[in-house]
Amino acid sequence: MAWVFSLSAECGTKQFEAQQFAQYFNEISWVLSNGRHSQCRAEIFQDIEENWWCRVCPSGISEIGIDTPESAYLTTEIGIFLYQSLRFAPPFRYALVGMEVDEFRTYSELIEEPALVFPGLVLAEAVWQATGASSVFRSFSLGYVWKPYEGEVYRPLLASPDLKNKLDELLSVGKILLVETSPPTI
Repeated sequence: MAWVFSLSAECGTKQFEAQQFAQYFNEISWVLSNGRHSQCRAEIFQDIEENWWCRVCPSGISEIGIDTPESAYLTTEIGIFLYQSLRFAPPFRYALVGMEVDEFRTYSELIEEPALVFPGLVLAEAVWQATGASSVFRSFSLGYVWKPYEGEVYRPLLASPDLKNKLDELLSVGKILLVETSPPTI
């Protein structure tokens, strides 16, 4: 199964706005700190509420998730590049960069559950006002606020089945010892 690192932006009810957003990102590329090039490719789609989304997928990153500290570094670097480009993008309602962020919230879910704030979430000011204008958000660009991006994280227990098995074994031994050493109940 492929893990997709992307920028997903909800652009509202007009297909044309999502197309403009996609066209903007399709023209963007970067040179990464490791010397490799990363080119954006964008596509649009509709969600179950018939709102238009744009998914921007940069090239040059792993499709098996963040499996090393180096891949965490590179995806974070690309994430920062995506947010820098987002500051000058055509209009959108809200956006998020990360692993598997497609349709992370429909518009009605976002409005109905404003406490669900993700690091890196960018909101148009009108959407921010509709969600209650939480103070966790800061200015992002003209007309937008965000909860600052925190980068991507390498988690060895998720990336390595061997380490996960060793932890599971340790946990099962701990349960056995706990049962064997528990004082008798009267």
